[in-house]
Amino acid sequence: MQTLGRIPFVAAAVLLLLLAGQAGFAQQETDPTVWESAMQAFDEQDRASSPPEGAIVLTGSSSIARWNDQAAAALAPLTVIARGFGGSTMEDALYHLDRVALRYKPRAILIYEGDNDTWGRVAEEKIVDQFEQIVARVHEELPETRIYVMSVKPSVARVEVWPAAQKVNGQLKAIAAADPMVHYVDAVTPFMKADGTVMTDIFVDDNLHFNTMGNLIWGATIRAALMPREARYETLH
Repeated sequence: MQTLGRIPFVAAAVLLLLLAGQAGFAQQETDPTVWESAMQAFDEQDRASSPPEGAIVLTGSSSIARWNDQAAAALAPLTVIARGFGGSTMEDALYHLDRVALRYKPRAILIYEGDNDTWGRVAEEKIVDQFEQIVARVHEELPETRIYVMSVKPSVARVEVWPAAQKVNGQLKAIAAADPMVHYVDAVTPFMKADGTVMTDIFVDDNLHFNTMGNLIWGATIRAALMPREARYETLH
């Protein structure tokens, strides 16, 4: 029998396949600098129309980014600055925090990250630590600014990493419970059926991003989270 060292060839082939399979589940490397073109596009928007201070910044991955154009109408009369950049992670949000949020001196920041992180097999502890760094920076530079952190939403496409997402959600909720300036937004319950499985008619063909119905629920979820605290400040503008 042909051998590879002391391991029979067939056994070695099986071992290599197993290792390759495990590599597919390894943490994906990310590079926050790849978002420079998106940041420059935000710069262009700001030059064309300077956003007001004291608004609400919405930032995060594609579920926010694909909703950028709908946010103002969906959340009226709240004054919002939509700065979602699709495909981003919590690390990206931390790296670009100045450019997507802090420079606007917002009264509130809503963040949706963790979806791509868990799918990329980033450790739950790392995701949460990066969020805690975001909170610390906001508290330091804008101590009166409220932070709304959305839970990772469920989806048909990413059901295999849902246990990891649930762990992240639990830790984000705990952070909010311990900090009066941080508020947890439940983006799980509105998308679940009575049997505890995710709705299947709220996504486009990729089973990850929302269709019109999904976006209506998404918008209503964000609106319900923001309105009780943020509506009163609109009279000041």
